Amino acid sequence: MRTRLSSEDVEALFIENQYPAFFQDEQAEISERRHTSSLFFDKGEYSEIYFKGVHIGYGHFALRQRTLIQFETDFETIEMHFSLSGKTTVRTVNENRLFEFGDNQHNIIYVSPFKGQAEWAASSAMQIFEVNLLPEFFAPYMPGGSQRFLDFERKIRHHEPSYLSPCNGRITPQMRWIIHEIIHCNRTGIFKKMFIESKVIELLLLQLEQINDAKRENCHKLKKSDVDKMHAVKDLLMGNLDCTSSLVQLAHQVGTNECTLKKGFKEVFGTTVFGFWNEMKMEHAKKLLLEEGLAISDVSERVGYKNPQHFSAAFKRKFGVAPKQLKQKT
Repeated sequence: MRTRLSSEDVEALFIENQYPAFFQDEQAEISERRHTSSLFFDKGEYSEIYFKGVHIGYGHFALRQRTLIQFETDFETIEMHFSLSGKTTVRTVNENRLFEFGDNQHNIIYVSPFKGQAEWAASSAMQIFEVNLLPEFFAPYMPGGSQRFLDFERKIRHHEPSYLSPCNGRITPQMRWIIHEIIHCNRTGIFKKMFIESKVIELLLLQLEQINDAKRENCHKLKKSDVDKMHAVKDLLMGNLDCTSSLVQLAHQVGTNECTLKKGFKEVFGTTVFGFWNEMKMEHAKKLLLEEGLAISDVSERVGYKNPQHFSAAFKRKFGVAPKQLKQKT
């Protein structure tokens, strides 16, 4: 099994990797690699995690200019693609099929062994996360009944590159948190493999549910300047979990108005500003309670609650268990 990435712009090789059959290294339960290259971006890196049936790749880049990357693989895969920020366009050579992703978009794609070209738009903060599943790993989780799933299954059988959904979905806060947990997993060996495999299945579940529940999609498109402002608000929220702000204050900080913020944020991220913020606060609070063992009052303060009782009530609404009970279980 082989993957090759090279640049058309600078005529240089970025990655050329050989993988064991089924991504299973006989010497290790789970394998990892990390790559950096100043030929392609001002700063950044691309990392890989793989084990039997699953290959995960993720990276963050600052691209000083539009960049063309040549892809070549010799195996078929079902890819869970997440464009966390930035814009990517991929065109396959043989079938001349086009795949496009913008900020905060995801989809599931089937590709057989192929050659293609990816275009990465210039960006100061491009982030991607992708999980490639071998067909035998993906098959047990393929839902039945829906024509959309039946069509995708047929295209896999006929080795036809395809999207599962005709319109990319929005990456939800819950999806982002699972991605965060995978990237920052500190376990090792079989325990890391077990944890990441369970999170991959959970992430796949969220994608399949969203696609299954979607009605006829309307692929609304905001102006790029407005999309950038929505991402700026998201960064403000995630970097200030211990604060409180009004919509007006947040809108003014990124140079927009309250109405545009409410509508644009929901369109880009699929949830409200405060729905997103609360989701991030509660997930961070759970991590502080479980992994750092902080007192409930300290956790409450770190996620912006002045009253620990109000925090405990919000935590219980989110997770169905009070912080005190969660700490007792650990």
